[in-house]
Amino acid sequence: MKERNSQNIIFKYTVSGFIIGLLTLLFILVIDFFIKRISFSQIVDLHRNNPVYLLLDLSPFVLAFYAYIISKKYAAASDSLHTSLKYEFDKNQKIFRFVEKIRLGKIDTDYKVQGSNDVLGQSILDLRNNLKNNKEEEEKRRNEDQQRNWIAEGLAKFGDILRKDTDNLEELSYNLISNLVKYISANQGAIFIIEDEDEFDKHLQMTACYAYERRKYAEKRIELGEGIIGAVILEQETVFMKDVPKTYVHVTSGLGEATPNCLLVVPLKFNDEVYGVIEIGAFHNIETHIIEFVEKVAEGVASSISNVKTNTRTAKLLKESRLQAETLAAQEEQMRQNMEELQATQEEAARQSEKFISFTNSVNHTLIRAEYENDGTLIYANTKFLKKLGYDKNSDVEGKNISMFINEKDKTWFDKLWDSLANGGKHFEGDMKHVTKQGRDLWTMSTYTCMRKDDGGVEKILFLAIDTTDQKKESLDYLGQINALNRSTIKVDFLPTGDLLECNQKFVELMKYPVFELKEKSIFDFVDKSDLNKLRDIWDLVAQGETWEGTLRQRTKEDKEIWVRVSLSAVKDMYDDVAKIICIGNDETNEKLMELETKNQTELLRKHEEALNRSKIDLKVQLKKAKEEVKQQFIEIEKVQRRTELTLQGASDAIVTFDENGIIKFFNRAAEDLWEIERDIVIGRNIKKLFPDDKYENDFINTLLDPKSEKAVGERKEIDVKNKSGEEISVIIILSMARLEGETTYTGFIQNISVDLF
Repeated sequence: MKERNSQNIIFKYTVSGFIIGLLTLLFILVIDFFIKRISFSQIVDLHRNNPVYLLLDLSPFVLAFYAYIISKKYAAASDSLHTSLKYEFDKNQKIFRFVEKIRLGKIDTDYKVQGSNDVLGQSILDLRNNLKNNKEEEEKRRNEDQQRNWIAEGLAKFGDILRKDTDNLEELSYNLISNLVKYISANQGAIFIIEDEDEFDKHLQMTACYAYERRKYAEKRIELGEGIIGAVILEQETVFMKDVPKTYVHVTSGLGEATPNCLLVVPLKFNDEVYGVIEIGAFHNIETHIIEFVEKVAEGVASSISNVKTNTRTAKLLKESRLQAETLAAQEEQMRQNMEELQATQEEAARQSEKFISFTNSVNHTLIRAEYENDGTLIYANTKFLKKLGYDKNSDVEGKNISMFINEKDKTWFDKLWDSLANGGKHFEGDMKHVTKQGRDLWTMSTYTCMRKDDGGVEKILFLAIDTTDQKKESLDYLGQINALNRSTIKVDFLPTGDLLECNQKFVELMKYPVFELKEKSIFDFVDKSDLNKLRDIWDLVAQGETWEGTLRQRTKEDKEIWVRVSLSAVKDMYDDVAKIICIGNDETNEKLMELETKNQTELLRKHEEALNRSKIDLKVQLKKAKEEVKQQFIEIEKVQRRTELTLQGASDAIVTFDENGIIKFFNRAAEDLWEIERDIVIGRNIKKLFPDDKYENDFINTLLDPKSEKAVGERKEIDVKNKSGEEISVIIILSMARLEGETTYTGFIQNISVDLF
C-alpha cells in the first residue's frame, strides 16, 4: 500500500511537471505566432541560429525530470514519517497494555524494552520490579510476624501451665507434653526427669507420655549415657533426626511402638544444669522456629523443676529445724513465702525482658537503628545501620561522632537540630541524607527521639530510619521530568470547581495575564463563550474521575483567539476523592503535531504523582507504627520494674542487691531499719559500707566484700552485723544470684533472728 501511494505521488508530480513545461512552450509559440506575427519558417530559423530555443523545446522533459526527483524525495520522507509514527503508536499501545495489566494486579507480566530510547517503558518496568519486590518482602515479613506471634502465644500458654500443679510432677509433666504435642502438631511426646536422690543410682525416669491424642501410662527407665536421650543429657545439646530407622525407636527412644519420621530430643537445661529431656516424634518435618520454641519451653520446664527441687530441699531444711523456737519457725516460713514471691517476680521480669529483646530484634530486622550520647558520640549501631552505611563491624563506627555520617553542606542546619535534641527539644521526623563510608548518599525517612531519665533529663538519643534512597532518587527523577514538562508544555492545576490553583510560566506567557490576575480566574474564563457549555459538560465528566483530551478554543487577555490542544486528568487523594485536575496543553495555533506527545506526557505525569503520593504515605505509616510499638514497650518495662521495686520495698525482711563489683543497687526499708542507714546514702556505694571493719573471721562476709571471690549462693548462713549505733545483730542470710545479658547481680535475703530477753 505504501509503495502504491509513493508511486502515485511520483507519477502525479512527474506528469504535472511535464504538462507545465508543455503549456509553457505552447504559450511561447502562441505569442510568437499571433502577437509577434512570426511565421513557422522564421521560428525554424530562430531554432537554427539560437540554441536557447532548442533548450526551451526540451523544457517539458526537464521539468518532468525535476518533478520526478523532487516527488521521489518527498515520497521517501513521507514513508519514513509514516513508519516512525506507526512505530511510536505500536510502542505506546504495548506500554498501555503493560500498565493496564500491572493496574489489575498482574505484576508478573513481562515487557520487552523497545530500544535504548524507550525511557518510559524502562521506567514502568522498574516500577513493576519495585512493586514485585515490595510484595515479596511484605510476604516474608508477614510469615516472620506469624512465627513470632505463634511463639509468643505458646510461651504465654506454657507459662500458665508451669504455674499449675507444681506439687504434682507427673500431672504437670502430662499437661506439658500433651499440650506441647498438640501445639506443634506432632504425634508423640514424652518427658524424662533425672532421678538423683540416690547418689549411687542416678537414672532417667519417664514422668509423662502422650501419643495419638491419648495418655500413655508406660513406665520407662533409661540409664545416663544410654541412647540418644542419655547422649543429650551428657552433651547438653538438642538433637534433631530425620528419616529415623524403623528399629531405632525401640533401641534408643522412649516413645513406644510407632516409629516417627522425625525425632527431636531437647534437654531440660537451666543455669547450665540439666534436669531431664523432652522427646518429640512427628511424621512431618519439624521447622527451625518450632525447634527454637521447644527449646524455650524446655528452659521454662527446667526452671520449674529447679524450683520444685529447691522447694523440696527447703521443706527438708524446715523439717530439720522444727525443734527451734516458734518465733524462728514463723519467721523462716515468712521468708520462704517472700522468696517464692520474689522468684515469681523475677520470672515475670525475665519474660518481659525476653519479650523486649524479641521486639528489639524485630526492630533491628526492619529498621536502621543507632543510639548516640548527647554530644553526638555513637554508642550502639545495629547490623542494618552498618550494612546501609557501608561499614563491616561495630568498631568502625562506635565511639565516632555523628558528623562523620553527615554531608558538609548539611552540617550547619543539622548542628542546630542536634543542639535542640541534646537539650530535650522536640523530636525530628522527616527526610534525611547521610553519607556512607564509600561517599555515596543514603536517603532515609528518619526519626531522632530523646530517651529520658527519671528526672526528665536526656539520657541518650535514639535514631530510627527506613532506607528511601531508591524512592528518593525516583522522586527526584519525577521532579526532573515535571520540570522538563513545565519548560516544554503548558501545565495548569485547577480545583474540582474549576478555579485556578497554580500554573507554569508558559501558560502565563500564552494567556498574557499577570500572575495575580490568573489566581482569581477559572478555566471557564479562558474559553470562548461559544464553547462554554461544551466545556462545562466535559468538566463534569473529568471531575468524576474521567480523562478528556481534545482541542479548546481560548482567548487571551488581549482577546486574541488561540487554539490549545489539552488533556484534562483528575488526581485523587488517599481517600479516592478528586483533589485537583491537571491540564496539560500545547499551543496548537502553531504546533498541531504536538498532540500525541502531550497526551503521553500527561499520562506519565499523573502516574508519577500518584506513585509519589502512595510512596510517601506508606513510609509515614510504617515509621509511625514502629514508633508507637517502641513507646508502648518502654511503658510496659517501666511498669514491671516499678511493681518489682514496690514488692521488695514492702518485704518484712531486709533485702540488699549488689553487682559483681560490690556496688549496691537495691536497699529496701527493712534493710534501712536493720542498719539504721537511709537507702540514699548506700545506693551506688560499695557493700563495704555495710561492713566497715577491714577483716572478718567469718569467711562468708569476706567473700561478699571481695569481688573476685566465689559467693556462697543458695546456702543459709548465720552472721552478725553492726548497725549505725555499733550494736551487733544476729541474722540469717541467704544469697541468690541472677545473670542477664552478661551482667551478674547478687541478692541477699536477711532475717533478723536476735531475741530481746528483757
